Amino acid sequence: MSELPYGPPVRVSPLIRFGRWSFLGAGILYGAFHQNRLSKKEAKFREVEAKEKVIRDEKLKKEKAIAAAGMFIFTTTLIDYY
Repeated sequence: MSELPYGPPVRVSPLIRFGRWSFLGAGILYGAFHQNRLSKKEAKFREVEAKEKVIRDEKLKKEKAIAAAGMFIFTTTLIDYY
């Protein structure tokens, strides 16, 4: 290997290496725990949303039927007028 501009690499203390690996492992465990907790929370939220969606769809269906009936009356009145 050619001459490095900053000299040979410095040996890292075993304590620092242990700390790095420990924090990496702790971060992975924390992430897994946090993901599990958020997944459960999201599953409950999706159940509630699914129940509300049925109600919302029924209401929207009724509103569309009323709007279509109103438009039908409007167009027949408009056609009869001319």
